[in-house]
Amino acid sequence: MSSYKRVTLSLFLIKEQRRLGGTGSFTALLTDICTISKMISNEVNRGAMAGNLGYAGSRNVQGEDQKTLDILANDIFMHITEQGGNYAAMASEELEDVHAVQGSDGRYLLLFDPLDGSSNIDINIAVGSIFSILRLPDGGDCNTKEPFLQQGIKQVAAGYTLYGSSTMMVLTSGNGVNGFTLDQNVGVFVLTHPNMRIPEDGQEFAINASRGQFWDEPVKRYVDECVAGASGPRGKAFNMRWVGSMVAEVHRILFRGGAFLYPTDRDNIAKGGKLRLLYEANPMAFIIEQAGGAATTGRQRIMEVEPTALHQRTGVILGSKNEVERLTNYYKEYDEAKRKAL
Repeated sequence: MSSYKRVTLSLFLIKEQRRLGGTGSFTALLTDICTISKMISNEVNRGAMAGNLGYAGSRNVQGEDQKTLDILANDIFMHITEQGGNYAAMASEELEDVHAVQGSDGRYLLLFDPLDGSSNIDINIAVGSIFSILRLPDGGDCNTKEPFLQQGIKQVAAGYTLYGSSTMMVLTSGNGVNGFTLDQNVGVFVLTHPNMRIPEDGQEFAINASRGQFWDEPVKRYVDECVAGASGPRGKAFNMRWVGSMVAEVHRILFRGGAFLYPTDRDNIAKGGKLRLLYEANPMAFIIEQAGGAATTGRQRIMEVEPTALHQRTGVILGSKNEVERLTNYYKEYDEAKRKAL
């Protein structure tokens, strides 16, 4: 199809707005995200030429060393969001507390991980941004964290932008999942992957195998069965992948099917897990479920977890419906066996 005949993200949002009888405010919210994604994409692509590589010499609220691009991406999110005035407040994985947008009459909240997988920046492997949009509850004080502590099922929209061989935004507003690719020649996102659906089964799984010594038995069982291949209990061969970027891992699983796992284990259980519930787990779970997949902690649907803290962590298992169901059953069997042994 000729580029001028494609559906741009802006046109797509306008059509959705008309379909839903909206006022245009939601279109403005996502237009901000579109601008942010294009700006971060440019900075990622310039890399060393712009002095964007390497560590910044600081740590975020999570205690993690920040890369130069971590800080730059976070600044872009905050600057564009404040300029637009479409959000009442925002919360970032890189900030200790919430940030209210002064003078805004917006009725929405933005949560974001400005640059997921930043450990890959210096070696030119795909990174991405993740975002989640919530409504500001009536009477909610956007200067406090409480309005942000909403279950994932209350998300208005969520998405991620992958900065890879091409820049691609994947978006849901609760009516399916659509993918948009950035046309660098004209600077617009165009609809390239409408109505995305994740296969119900898969033959790939993504997990950090170096943490195998800490895994609970259900995860060990699942991985062992996959690794056993065609001669094992699953009767087919599986591929294992891991690049250290949740956006890249989930993007691949969304297209090909399979499972992404970063579960709680004996090493991270005291913190609740590794990945952040509000900035990473909830938005990705929303996308995967809208595409026909499933997302769980192993014992509970991720989007039904009740948040108690802004930077709360959780275990994450998501992907093809049948793979996630298998893992959930393994957790049930394991827990039941432990109860009987008491």
